Amino acid sequence: MPIDIRQFACLSDNYGYLVHDRETGETAAIDTPDAEAINRELEKAGWRLTHIFNTHHHFDHAGGNLALKDKWGCEIIGPKGEAGRIPGIDRPVGEGDSVELGASTAIVHETPGHTLGHIIYYFPETHAAFVGDTIFAMGCGRLFEGTADQMWSSLSKIAAMPADTKIYCAHEYTKANAAFALSVDPDNDDLKKRAEEVDALRAKGTPTVPTTVALELATNPFLRASDKNLQAAIGMEGAKAVDAFAKTRALKDSF
Repeated sequence: MPIDIRQFACLSDNYGYLVHDRETGETAAIDTPDAEAINRELEKAGWRLTHIFNTHHHFDHAGGNLALKDKWGCEIIGPKGEAGRIPGIDRPVGEGDSVELGASTAIVHETPGHTLGHIIYYFPETHAAFVGDTIFAMGCGRLFEGTADQMWSSLSKIAAMPADTKIYCAHEYTKANAAFALSVDPDNDDLKKRAEEVDALRAKGTPTVPTTVALELATNPFLRASDKNLQAAIGMEGAKAVDAFAKTRALKDSF
């Protein structure tokens, strides 16, 4: 594996990520929820911060940009659709752009929905996707700025990635997401099993992230909007997948 990934909890329920290219030593922070926590992890690992890869403009994703840039002189890369809202941005990027981290390369995908300019970073060589707030384990981001159509299209991009792709999402929301998922997909045996596993992990304080594309396809109601049983459970039999997704997202908003 040409990159090392360091995951750590910060703020109330965020995860921070450091991605380290082994060949060159270049290191990127995926978003900057907590500059002090990021600096502590860099010190523990003995790494030097060379880049910040922002997924979107929310404060718990870009709030540490300027402090880290001041300390490290790192390059800040972020979504071109939100360039005016990304503190200290040096390089705006969009769909299909390549982002180099030393000898490693990430592909940028635009995933509007949670915010209009949201992007994710996919490392194809290592099957790793850093998805911000687009998708969570058994969940997806709230539609603060975008539409259900946009978010369904964004989630479909992730669903089409190789099944073994690891999904590094930005929050530990899994236990609450599992409770909602069971309410709309109650006959899903894979989901029942996973919910039990999540309860056990959280009881020990163990992260439930990363997840995988395969696991989400089997248990995430927001990726299962075309499933007949789920559609029946939410009163949307025979609906278009995007319409069933919109109903599911609305139900989650009031759950």
